[in-house]
Amino acid sequence: MLTRRRFLTITAATAGAAIAPAAAGAGTGIVEWRGTALGAEALLRLHHPDEAAAWRLVAACLAEVERLESIFSLYRPDSALRRLNREGALSAPPLDLVVLLGEATRYGDLTGGAFDVTVQPLWDLHARHFAAPDADPAGPPEEAVAAARALVDYRRIHVAADRIALGQPGMAVTLNGIAQGYITDRVAERLRAAGLQHVLVHLGETRALGPAEDGRPWHVGIADAAAPDRRPFRSVDLVEGAVASSGGYGTRFSAQCHHLFDPATGRSARHVEAVTVMAPTATAADALSTALAVLPPGDAPRLLQASAGARAIIQMQGGPHFLGSWPDAGPPNTEE
Repeated sequence: MLTRRRFLTITAATAGAAIAPAAAGAGTGIVEWRGTALGAEALLRLHHPDEAAAWRLVAACLAEVERLESIFSLYRPDSALRRLNREGALSAPPLDLVVLLGEATRYGDLTGGAFDVTVQPLWDLHARHFAAPDADPAGPPEEAVAAARALVDYRRIHVAADRIALGQPGMAVTLNGIAQGYITDRVAERLRAAGLQHVLVHLGETRALGPAEDGRPWHVGIADAAAPDRRPFRSVDLVEGAVASSGGYGTRFSAQCHHLFDPATGRSARHVEAVTVMAPTATAADALSTALAVLPPGDAPRLLQASAGARAIIQMQGGPHFLGSWPDAGPPNTEE
């Protein structure tokens, strides 16, 4: 199954030149790294007068990604998050985990619980259900969903600098709806601290520090939820800030079930097809796109108004809806 993060990376790669306005090369001051990070294709592009110094910065950024993934990963058995889920508590937790869980709580409150990092029991339930060859495509039975929902409530995580504890046995946390954005921001902040002003960081979510080296904005492609494996149907201009997308197309268990669960029902969210958010930080864009993919579209204006600088494209069956004021006071450019 195609994960949300890998899908976004493939989308960027499919956009080709749309994500990078000029080719990197010797003597241009442009250093571009393409490789694998967070389990997917990734891109770091920066403008620096000293190529050797630029590559040292790239290496430091990749080391930071590795360090943070060792904290937040659901797939590494020795990660801090896996230990928390396995043991129910974690003493002397890494500071980044404390900070990110604090941010997750804030977005949980802001979204009225639509963003909830304790939905992992719902994921586990659906994964077990669909592992059976004769699985009902509608999903697990209602009594099983109700039992998993009883373990979902971000407000029952106790977070302190010296200890993190889950409220009851069986609870589990996933940070997949916010950690990519947080890691993207950490890398971008490291490059900003080094004095760089023309940077694009793409680690599943996309963050720009200033325009491209020629002064033009970066162009970031947005996938069409109806045909996610094709070229982007729109692009947005990005000079400063971040873009993140969420949609049920990312990982599907069946035609009726996908990975974005509504904590209120325990079932896959069905209000919208996909959401793209532009926000000042990748953490905000990541969390808000996750929440808006769960909430009814009528709730989106209130949430965006409460999130300074956030704008959104919500894809529904009737077509895209633009919410918030884009930099050009109109909708994003259409890809020809």
